[in-house]
Amino acid sequence: MQTIDVKQLSEKRSGGEIDLIDVRMPTEFREVHAECARSVPLESLDPAAVMASRNGNAGHPLYVICRSGNRSSQACQKFLDAGFENVVNVEGGTMAWEKAGLPVVRGKKSLPLMQQVQITAGFLVVLGVALSLLHPYFIGLSAFVGAGLMFAGITGLCPMASFIAKMPWNQCSDGGSCCSTT
Repeated sequence: MQTIDVKQLSEKRSGGEIDLIDVRMPTEFREVHAECARSVPLESLDPAAVMASRNGNAGHPLYVICRSGNRSSQACQKFLDAGFENVVNVEGGTMAWEKAGLPVVRGKKSLPLMQQVQITAGFLVVLGVALSLLHPYFIGLSAFVGAGLMFAGITGLCPMASFIAKMPWNQCSDGGSCCSTT
């Protein structure tokens, strides 16, 4: 997999136009992103559609960025698996971009998804315990949430996180680009 550091990418950007996609969640992108990036969330990434949307520039490198480099390397692998080879992972991600003093766009902040999951899971467990004082079967709610957390820890898949990510407050109302700086 090809990689590039943020300083090298910035130099390429000053020499001409680059195609940089940010594969973080829309709310993360809205909070802060590299000035030249466009949002293409990893969860809905379709490599063929992204390449088709490049208006004849499929031969030019596609640079992929996330927060720190993990999700962008997963996205690059998706492109490679789909047969697209000219994709480049941005080392260090948006954190490195920002730390290097390169231009960013800042927008509205929101609670991180995992913090939202923790709040929801904690609330449901406490609710299940409290309701079990009325009827013992309500303790099943707490057991269900606990089992879901175990499942998420073992498999790395969290249905609650997927559900919460689709909530209106975790969506961007400007067509998905989340570029507003309100």
